[in-house]
Amino acid sequence: MQTPFIQNHQFNYIQKQADFLLKTLRSVVDPKVLETVRYTVGTNAVSIFDELTSEQKQLLEQLSTHEKIHELQTYLNQLESYLIPYPQISAKQIQKLFPKAKKLKVPDLESIDYAHTTYLRWTDIATSRLFIVYPHEGRFLGIEGRITPTNKKGYCMFCHRHQELGFFNVKTKAHSPDNFSSIAQYVCMDNTACNHSITDITMLEKFLLSTVK
Repeated sequence: MQTPFIQNHQFNYIQKQADFLLKTLRSVVDPKVLETVRYTVGTNAVSIFDELTSEQKQLLEQLSTHEKIHELQTYLNQLESYLIPYPQISAKQIQKLFPKAKKLKVPDLESIDYAHTTYLRWTDIATSRLFIVYPHEGRFLGIEGRITPTNKKGYCMFCHRHQELGFFNVKTKAHSPDNFSSIAQYVCMDNTACNHSITDITMLEKFLLSTVK
């Protein structure tokens, strides 16, 4: 049985390396350049993992050996079977994370593509509230805040892709329960697109953890 070892953001990164390789194959004929690019994408795919077995490393290095789009797609389809899905969570667990949201509208959990989810997020259009649930060190973090559409495109803080942005403002307790401050960032308005684009969780975790301190 295959043991999952690839997280969604890592798969997205590998997919971008595959796209880079494909574009190079279509536009470059110099064998030395192609050899360099192959080495680079193979090395990059391996470097985003802290620990790998020899079999896992060999599997990732296979990325650099493919030459045609259907071969790369078949390879990526194979890698999807190694994806670590988002941890199982119930509506009741989500509601406990947001005790002040009395009329919390929980998303349809059965319709979510958990394999391609780094962080669970949904927007309550009626209240302009964005809710985020993120698994961290064996527990779930629940963060909510107001999101205001900017009606313009820019780079999302979480996925670093050029997308329609919203201004996400989260209230935080500064030094006491009665003393509040807030932090805010520009993030994607499209929940699915952000999860399908994120390749690094550093900024996501930094922002989320800063709101719960």
